[in-house]
Amino acid sequence: MSAPIPDQRAQSRHVVSLPALTPDLKASVQVLIVDDERTLRESCATVLRYEGYQVTLCGSGDEARDLLKRTKFDVVLLDLYMTEIPGMRLLRTCLEANPDTIVIMITGNPSVESSLEALRAGAWDYMPKPFSGTHLQILLGRAAHTVLVARESNAIQAEFAREHGNSERVTVLGAAPAFRRAVEMARRVAPTDASVFITGESGSGKELIAQFIHHHSRRSSRPLIAVNCAALPEALLESEMFGHCKGAFTGAVRDKPGLLEAANGGTLLLDELVEMSKPIQAKLLRVIQDGVVRRVGSEATDAVVNVRFIACTNCNPEEAVAAGTLREDLYYRLRVVPIPVPPLRERPGDILVLAEHFLAYYWARHRGAGAAPPQFTEAAARSLRARAWKGNVRELENVVEHMVVMLEPGWQIRPEHIPALGGQGSAAVAPISAEVTTEEPYYAARDRLVATFELQYLTQLVAQARGNMSRAARAAGVDRTTLYRLMERHGLHRKLTPSDE
Repeated sequence: MSAPIPDQRAQSRHVVSLPALTPDLKASVQVLIVDDERTLRESCATVLRYEGYQVTLCGSGDEARDLLKRTKFDVVLLDLYMTEIPGMRLLRTCLEANPDTIVIMITGNPSVESSLEALRAGAWDYMPKPFSGTHLQILLGRAAHTVLVARESNAIQAEFAREHGNSERVTVLGAAPAFRRAVEMARRVAPTDASVFITGESGSGKELIAQFIHHHSRRSSRPLIAVNCAALPEALLESEMFGHCKGAFTGAVRDKPGLLEAANGGTLLLDELVEMSKPIQAKLLRVIQDGVVRRVGSEATDAVVNVRFIACTNCNPEEAVAAGTLREDLYYRLRVVPIPVPPLRERPGDILVLAEHFLAYYWARHRGAGAAPPQFTEAAARSLRARAWKGNVRELENVVEHMVVMLEPGWQIRPEHIPALGGQGSAAVAPISAEVTTEEPYYAARDRLVATFELQYLTQLVAQARGNMSRAARAAGVDRTTLYRLMERHGLHRKLTPSDE
């Protein structure tokens, strides 16, 4: 195991310091180094003390455990393989005592499994041995910058709470168990700096979950920058993300910082990551690992950035890795916390809640507060729940905005007012789907699933029979009395046809 070389004067020529890290601010950052290898921890301390940080050394697991419970440190360098107490146990002890502490794991036997385990447990990053003093300086600079950003963000949020009260700045609506699990995972990961990989169909709300994570993080006072990797050609995407130097290509008349530099201290949302080319993926991996940005056309390091990464895709990323379109090392670096977002058809109970929310929002936006908004009838609500919603929440939002524009104040919204999209009529229905969960009692879950099945089955049955109840009863294999009773139970109204009389 090699220790970093404590030749700070030679190293300082290669390190780009973050502008915010003044000597006074560095002196306010408390660093604890826990490693049973004396040469390594003293070499690290020499480098970091030269940089201006306040450094404490600890050579045993028992001593470290007691110290972590008594004292709050901003940054902890922790050896993964301690002789007395495993580093993972010390990591949990540290975060239980001080959840805001940034823990960097040091490991002499790096592997994907151990690194992911540490990151999932709450580690901020990891540093494989041997590492150089320059690597240590850069990584601690990023960690210190995160500490300072968190202090600033906490101060801003406290001031905001004093003036406006505590309120959610990003609203996520829905009570479906699968969706609530996604929100709960987002809430848990938000206060950390762990990378998040969000998957789900187009329009299902992936970007909303990303916004929720950012606005509940310690980076919320800094920008959330989104880049759609599928919307730009390779050369333009590289220039937009990394920036470029004057003369790098035709039309580059001046130096331009990229989105990575714009997101410094904040969050970068990589939408449709799988569409990014392999060369740009390799360049992005360097930024994620070292925080170093080199602009297009530059031969030197142009900036050191501290960015949290959230990736999104509407396809299966593991299939993309197997197909060779997504780098495996980049995928595992970004997939510290995976969050799947369910499609709208798997959460039918949320459809009316979302529709009423969009109705209120767009009515206030387009019509103002003076006019009484329309109201959904029961028939319209059933029609909304029975629709396939292939475009998910985004399609529902567009449909409701269309109705806001077309309807008059105070109208009762009926099924015929619901517009069709993509050739789909208002009577189109989703495949029968209901989620099984053990989060509710057996009988309540059974009754809910049966009710969902009956409602969707009857809606499809009557629609296919074009309202002819005799035909519907024959197709279902029941008598008309049973069919009428089922329909009344779910509030479905029948229309008599000549053959029914």
